[in-house]
Amino acid sequence: MKDCEYQQISPGAAPPPASPGARRPGPAAPLAAGPGPAPIAPAAPRWSGSGSGSLGRRPRRKWEVFPGRNRFYCGGRLMLAGHGGVFALTLLLILTTTVLFFVFDCPFLACELTLAIPIIAAILFFFVMSCLLQTSFTDPGILPRATVCEAAALEKQIDNTGSSTYRPPPRTREVMINGQMVKLKYCFTCKMFRPPRTSHCSVCDNCVGETFDHHCPWVGNCVGRRNYRFFYAFILSLSFLTAFIFACVVTHLTMRSQRSNFLSTLKATPASVLELVICFFSIWSILGLSGFHTYLVASNLTTNEDIKGSWSSKRGGEASVNPYSHKSIVTNCCAVLCGPLPPSLIDRRGFVQPDTVLPSPIRSDEPACGAKPDARMVGGHP
Repeated sequence: MKDCEYQQISPGAAPPPASPGARRPGPAAPLAAGPGPAPIAPAAPRWSGSGSGSLGRRPRRKWEVFPGRNRFYCGGRLMLAGHGGVFALTLLLILTTTVLFFVFDCPFLACELTLAIPIIAAILFFFVMSCLLQTSFTDPGILPRATVCEAAALEKQIDNTGSSTYRPPPRTREVMINGQMVKLKYCFTCKMFRPPRTSHCSVCDNCVGETFDHHCPWVGNCVGRRNYRFFYAFILSLSFLTAFIFACVVTHLTMRSQRSNFLSTLKATPASVLELVICFFSIWSILGLSGFHTYLVASNLTTNEDIKGSWSSKRGGEASVNPYSHKSIVTNCCAVLCGPLPPSLIDRRGFVQPDTVLPSPIRSDEPACGAKPDARMVGGHP
């Protein structure tokens, strides 16, 4: 059977063209001439843009039928992964520590030392929250899945001798990047060969391209090329904010303990003690994470590549050269943090194209569905 020779017609559509030799119903017999108004022709059916074929239904947007596990808010303008609870915990910890600092520590430090302390804390807090929200609600670089026709055309190019229920081993293709051979793996979920530095996130159920780094439940989203700079700025600014609050709380407790007993000072300021505990146990992990990602930025590596040892001898194999490195720390930092952001490819606010149309004569000069170029299978617009 040829590709796309059949169409699914919803109820209410016009009847299909009659086969050759069959009697076609003619027009209704004209009414006898005489006075009276002319007959009114029946109105044509109205078609909705949702592709469901139902009458009067509003057109659906692509975020409403998105195949991944993401959650969308504000009409698809904001997106988040499924870890809403962990992301809420991150917000709670940052907000609780900062609010307690402004209420119980800043008044004393501003009066005894300088007014610059609450100003610096406010600037750092604003920067942390803005970077966190941009990281969490930004598309990390999700690649649209292949359409049915594109997947069928690609499957024809791959030799699959097994039965319909047999799942063959992962198939790969090799491409040359800066003199280094890179393997492209086939994604059975998205039905396409993943572009370089792309990985399928099992949590979000999406192929994230454009330099996939990792899935971070603390920010509630994957980290890719489109939001990596926001993620790096978030952990870096959070390190400064945590260290600043920790130092200010220690200064506050020290100055108050000079006026009275240290134990009585701790009893009089339980909020400061809570801030001290939170900052003490979180600063080490945040500083370590900031240092690790600084190393990745300077080397133009991703967390996924570093863990898998893609360009090193971690797995016991021969060490290979990173083809994406520019051989310069400054150039790598500029390429990762200062380059232009690629546009989003999933078009969340776009309308779903109707998959049910009125039957029309099939032209021989129309290309088959499988004849579309493979460019759309590696991240093009659907």
